[in-house]
Amino acid sequence: MPIWEFLQTYWPLLLNGTLITCAQFLLASVIAIACALAAGLGKLSGNWLIRGAAVIYIEIFRGTSLLVQLYWIFFVLPLFGLTLPSFIAGFLSVGLNVGSYGAEIVRGAIQSVPKGQWEAGYAISMSPAKRMRRIILPQALALMLPPWGNLLIELLKGTALVSLISVADLMFQAKQINASTFLSAQAFGTALVVYYILARFLITPFMRWLERSMARRLGRA
Repeated sequence: MPIWEFLQTYWPLLLNGTLITCAQFLLASVIAIACALAAGLGKLSGNWLIRGAAVIYIEIFRGTSLLVQLYWIFFVLPLFGLTLPSFIAGFLSVGLNVGSYGAEIVRGAIQSVPKGQWEAGYAISMSPAKRMRRIILPQALALMLPPWGNLLIELLKGTALVSLISVADLMFQAKQINASTFLSAQAFGTALVVYYILARFLITPFMRWLERSMARRLGRA
């Protein structure tokens, strides 16, 4: 079947799958960013309990497979009385996994802020929280953005795994179409192009715009 006939026939399914993929990506990104900030700051905390909790989260989710985490959240947690719908289990597992990698980016960026900036905040009697919010984090954010761009692209690709727990995303629809038509090249080729478009023409330009915006705010443009 020619590709234009394939798209004409199956575009509603592919479009619906793409929208689900975008929803998974956006929700997982929120989880990942929140967890990365919390764990990254927690790892720098002087409180051993907070620091220990951050280290445990980072080591567990960074040191084990995303697929295993996905199966644990969806199939094993119900054994302990916590049952999550597949859609929620999907973006939650991807967000928690990527957040553990992002936590190290946050920690490294904060520690890369020149020591003089910390001392300047202390010299004008800023509280630690205010110093972090007003001086350190804005500068650290500019350092975080380039690696976070790559991490969000990895997050987008990671959402393809949610099809394994029957979330009707783009990959799930492509597999369903392939199973009924055996048009593997058309089904998975279309999915490949859609993922590329989302990464190359949506995520990448957005992150570059954020980088330029932060550079202007910090007077580095």
